[in-house]
Amino acid sequence: MSWPAEPIGLLAGPRGRRLCFELVSPYRDDPGAEAYPGLRGLRFGPGGADPPQLAAELSDLVARADLTELAATAAEAALLQPAAEAVTAAMYWQPPDEVDQVLADPLLAGVLAPVAQAVAAAPAARWWSSPADQGRQRCVQFLSREPQQSQQPPELRGAAAKLAGWRARTIEDERDAASRPADPAAAYSGFWWSTPAHAQLVSTTRSVPGLPAVGLALVEDPMDWTEARTWPLRPRPGARVYEIHGPADWSELVARYPLEVTRSRWHDWWNVTGRAGTWLIPDFAVVAADYDGVHLTVGGYLSTAGRALPASAPDSDYSGYPGYSETDAAGDPDRAATMLAGWDPDRTFWLADVLEPAGPAARFENPGQEVLGWEPADDPAPGD
Repeated sequence: MSWPAEPIGLLAGPRGRRLCFELVSPYRDDPGAEAYPGLRGLRFGPGGADPPQLAAELSDLVARADLTELAATAAEAALLQPAAEAVTAAMYWQPPDEVDQVLADPLLAGVLAPVAQAVAAAPAARWWSSPADQGRQRCVQFLSREPQQSQQPPELRGAAAKLAGWRARTIEDERDAASRPADPAAAYSGFWWSTPAHAQLVSTTRSVPGLPAVGLALVEDPMDWTEARTWPLRPRPGARVYEIHGPADWSELVARYPLEVTRSRWHDWWNVTGRAGTWLIPDFAVVAADYDGVHLTVGGYLSTAGRALPASAPDSDYSGYPGYSETDAAGDPDRAATMLAGWDPDRTFWLADVLEPAGPAARFENPGQEVLGWEPADDPAPGD
């Protein structure tokens, strides 16, 4: 996928649809929000409305929105508030929420096409399709309120051993999961992510003007963090980074380095996609032989996360509008599929010992828990 050159592909992913919805959706205290009872009920209860009514209300909101102003938005951090709303709504251990379910209806998704066009045109979103910015990488550590749990500098060595341990645990969990219920609808949850997040690898996101690190704002399943420290890091020259710009890149990565996780993801991913079949993720321990890191662009996240996709290298781009249908992967249990889950936008997982410090750490506070509310604070951390 070449988003933003093909902005309509933004609507193929549930997170991209949610972003576009958040940009025009009425909030509880918006003036005139009472004119959209179906959408307000969908968001805040009680109840919602049928798709035709919701589509009519959404069409009116899109028509009233200043999409020209949206398309002219220039500040790099300007669209992070609605993006954060879309990211925090992601859930891979239960069915999608009511808003995501409704937006999956083509009737509503199609109404959002002008919004997707405006987002893709905005200078503020230009970096959303760019490779990892290796000169502005930051490792984020959210700080515990318990002094004895204060974080130490990121461990920049030992990636190979960590990946070997991750692979062994993943295979063991897959083996143990054979005893879990065969019914995908059974009330059972296990590992649901498709990343090496629990390998304790170093991961980074870029800094942008107005935000010390993207990883402070765009976080799936966030906690009530109010304090954080960022560590500037720099990969060595020539570091090899695999870029995930969209569904095709993710599927190709899985096809080249497959690792089966069918049983361990059986129940969780059925809840998300309705698919009961073979599931694969990348074997990151093997990926590390060819790449030092894997980076997920913001555009790649919005178009890819939460979808049942074929675990094979595509013959062509399948953005979903038109061409590839999600039922191709969801409807054939004998065909291996994959899902991108648990990977925050713009995050690079570093699979090799290629990082070095690029400056002192900095501490930030955000008592109001606003997306762009992170302010510098005194930092007594060792090693600054």
